[in-house]
Amino acid sequence: MPEEFQNLHISQHPLIQDKLCDLRQKSTPHFRFKQLLEEISQFLFYEASKTLSTRKVTIETPLENMEGEQLTREILLVPILRAGLGMVNGITQLWEGSRVGMLGMYRDHDTLQPVDYYLRLPENLEPFTVFLLDPMLATGGSAVSAITRLKERGARELMMLSLICAPEGVRAVSEHYPEVPIYAAALDRQLNEKGYILPGLGDAGDRYFGV
Repeated sequence: MPEEFQNLHISQHPLIQDKLCDLRQKSTPHFRFKQLLEEISQFLFYEASKTLSTRKVTIETPLENMEGEQLTREILLVPILRAGLGMVNGITQLWEGSRVGMLGMYRDHDTLQPVDYYLRLPENLEPFTVFLLDPMLATGGSAVSAITRLKERGARELMMLSLICAPEGVRAVSEHYPEVPIYAAALDRQLNEKGYILPGLGDAGDRYFGV
């Protein structure tokens, strides 16, 4: 992996790679695609969350008091609409206490640049651990724009989860925000002339929602 991609963490977990293989296949029906995307998102969240900080707390069991550990920050999931919603659906099954923001962006098919159309977040993100969610990190334009919005709202503990990355997207995020870690299941070869990841899996949103 290129030295410039030091913020990229690719999972080699056999279960993730097996599910990703099924996810990529053209013949996978959308209801199975939906299930697989949610399951892989859960695994990626589990791996990324190992870096979260905890604090000591005293609790009472049915038999006695003891010292346990709890997270120091609330978790805020911020999907880039619409495909990122699939990742939210998976992660909230694993960590039901997550809050969920919304960030609506689409990529202009002519310029390949991100266009904002919706933003719904807490006023101050400093108290949260923020997970930016987008199944495909392609050109990186939407990711960089999204990270900028989140940092403008005060996000300090921030990471990105993507199923599949293109080198171009990782490079864009690394150049603008090298401090933001990216957790992914695969780093693919390149983008085509339309900005789709190769070999990729097609349009994640279309395949997840079936339209």
